[in-house]
Amino acid sequence: MTDDTQPQPQQPQPQQQPYYPPRPPYEPTYPTYDTTYAQAPAPSPRRRAKRGVGLMAAVAIAAAAVGGGTATLVERWTDGGTATASGAVSGTNVSASSKGTVAGVAQAVSPSIVEISASSNSGKSTGSGVIITSDGEIVTNNHVISGASQISVQLSDGKTYTAKVVGTDPDKDLALIKLQGASGLKTATLGDSSKVRVGDEVVAIGSPEGLTGTVTSGIVSALDRDVTVAKEDGGQDGGQGDGQGQQQWDPRQGWPFEFGGQQFNGDTGSSKTTYKAIQTDASLNPGNSGGALINMNGEIIGINSAMYSPSSSSGSTAGSVGLGFAIPVNTVKADLDQLRSGGDS
Repeated sequence: MTDDTQPQPQQPQPQQQPYYPPRPPYEPTYPTYDTTYAQAPAPSPRRRAKRGVGLMAAVAIAAAAVGGGTATLVERWTDGGTATASGAVSGTNVSASSKGTVAGVAQAVSPSIVEISASSNSGKSTGSGVIITSDGEIVTNNHVISGASQISVQLSDGKTYTAKVVGTDPDKDLALIKLQGASGLKTATLGDSSKVRVGDEVVAIGSPEGLTGTVTSGIVSALDRDVTVAKEDGGQDGGQGDGQGQQQWDPRQGWPFEFGGQQFNGDTGSSKTTYKAIQTDASLNPGNSGGALINMNGEIIGINSAMYSPSSSSGSTAGSVGLGFAIPVNTVKADLDQLRSGGDS
């Protein structure tokens, strides 16, 4: 028996259509990305350097804005030098690189400070002086040159001149002398002692014990001290500045003076005068008399005139203990015309 049943061909299945979700009723939103930094090329080293300078400038400007009044102290540095905002302090006679330092003041002012040797029949005294004109006018203490028959002056460079007394004012312990044949000298700048404050830094330059050009430093310890000194020769001082000569006191004790009702470094005698002095702890010793007390701008604010040195058990002195006195420079400036006209000499 044969099976003649033929397989029936399969009917093709209908093709399935892809499924698409229904369109939303609103437009979809997609996140956006800022590619600015991602796409920016890496800055070159030169560009980074400029950006760093710009950032520093921005910080400096911000700091100046916070500081308010201090903004005038901000300086802008450029390739061609410096440009300073208006209102900045101008320069002084001390170089900018050393302004405000003892070394800078000493370098600027030392050429204007001299050593004075005054000789008389009874001996020789040593003091200091300050050059105020290029042709050799020098301010010093009256007690340095009082009674002298010959005056020799040595400059900081070693040159020596003879000098004549122009005028004296024993009441202020001031004198003016003039070098013979001098010209082109370095002059000192006279400051304003009315602006001096207790605590200000100062420098003293003179020739203590004949050590020319000695520099010491300290502060202003007090103002308006009433210091009494001997006027001139004929009394205890015998005309010998800094107590060197025929005096009975130890010459290393320095010029005798009185303060607060007490006598120091010897008897001032009966002929005396009192003036208002600047007190300083800058070391002063015999020979500093007539030298300069200087502020940190290199300006003369006083003429050193007296110092206290305690006596030891042997009768000699122990040196400076930080009690020095100077005649205010405003007293000197007010007295110059009288000194130039001969003063009381």
